[in-house]
Amino acid sequence: MAKGRIDDGTGFDAVRAALAEASVPRDTLATAARYLLQLLAEKAPGHTVEVRVPPFGAVQVVEGPRHTRGTPPNVIETDASTWISLASGRSSWAEAVASGRVSASGTRASLEGLVPVLPHSFTLGE
Repeated sequence: MAKGRIDDGTGFDAVRAALAEASVPRDTLATAARYLLQLLAEKAPGHTVEVRVPPFGAVQVVEGPRHTRGTPPNVIETDASTWISLASGRSSWAEAVASGRVSASGTRASLEGLVPVLPHSFTLGE
C-alpha cells in the first residue's frame, strides 16, 4: 500500500459506513478496503501470500518464503465488498471461495484463521 498508515478512527468510520450502507462513496469504500488490508498485514506479517483488492490495494502477508520477482506464487484476489465482508467477519473464507467471489491460487493462498481482522471491540453502533 503506497499511502501512509490509516488511523483507527478513520478506518473504523469507513468500515462502519461500508457495512451499514448498500452504496457508499468510492473514497469511503477505498479507505475501508485499505484499512482492512492494513490490519491483515499487521496480524500476519510476511511475504508469502499477496492479497489483492483491485483497484484499492494489495499487501503481502504470512510468514514463509519471500517472493521477489514476477507474479507471486500465492495470490488471493477479490473485490472490495467481498473483502470488507470477509475481513469484518460477515462472511467466512470457505463461503467466499465456494461462491467464486474470491480467487485463490497457490498452495498457501488461504486466509483461513486470519479473517476476520477487526478487533472484538469493533461495533457498528459506535
